[in-house]
Amino acid sequence: MSASAPEWLETLGHGVHAIDTGFQRARFDAAYLVVDGGRAAFIDTGTRHALPRLIGALSAVGLGVDAVDWVIPTHVHLDHAGGVGPLMQALPHATLLVHPRGARHMIDPSALYQGALAVYGQAEMDRAYGELVGVDAARVRTSEDGMRVPLGGRQLELIDTPGHALHHHCIWDPVSQGWFTGDTFGLSYREFDTADGRAWIQPTTTPVQFQPAALRQSIERLLGRAPACMYLTHYGRVRDVPALGTQLLHLLDEVVALGRTLAPMADTAARHTALSEGLRQLYRRSLRAHGCALADAHIDELLALDVELNAQGMCVWLDREAR
Repeated sequence: MSASAPEWLETLGHGVHAIDTGFQRARFDAAYLVVDGGRAAFIDTGTRHALPRLIGALSAVGLGVDAVDWVIPTHVHLDHAGGVGPLMQALPHATLLVHPRGARHMIDPSALYQGALAVYGQAEMDRAYGELVGVDAARVRTSEDGMRVPLGGRQLELIDTPGHALHHHCIWDPVSQGWFTGDTFGLSYREFDTADGRAWIQPTTTPVQFQPAALRQSIERLLGRAPACMYLTHYGRVRDVPALGTQLLHLLDEVVALGRTLAPMADTAARHTALSEGLRQLYRRSLRAHGCALADAHIDELLALDVELNAQGMCVWLDREAR
């Protein structure tokens, strides 16, 4: 790659490149470009606004749009897959490889848009996501648990990982011995790294398909491969995987306990408020124990979107359990 590579592109070795899609803030949302033998795959895409960076990443590593064989969203939430349609239009030879539960939403994204609109509102949809573009069904292939697909000289492996979303799969790279985890292995923002480089991680419970038991099983399945690293969409590559896995599962248990404590509240608005405050306090305590020195107000600012969406997702989960 050129010495003048853009600041939003990070080369991680083993042919893996992280692209900061520019969604929300710097180092919040990553897409990945994997290159092997002159062939390429994108894993996650960010929103449609990320398209210039995605195409620019190809140019930066010396490849053209005809070198891309695969576009693989980990799941079809818009911060991971909102850019799939425009990207596929720009890549003449790529195949979209998507979880079977998400394929119809990539072909016709109208229901996906309406679902996101209900969560975010029109102003935020216009600002952050924009118009969604469908993909020709003839260019769509669905994944199966344990399937392998070729990329140059390596074989990427896909496994079904429900818990965050029913339409979620994770991708194993045998060369770097790492998983592309989407949201299954949680969120780890670089602002919370300690001075000695230790990362902090949290589970995500966003609407509408959070299932804690399934998520725990998926996390444990990822850990069972003894990976050298995890490639998170939010954000970047993390190492020290066993320690992070322990922390993630512990926080998941605490989140579930918080939800069950507040489940009896009949007033849904009051329950949402209580969940939001409970999550803020839980995250602060965990970060203090981790060694984070940021002020509470700064922590709250960085986690504001997560607190809101996680509280919403927990409300949906609790209502589903009560039925």
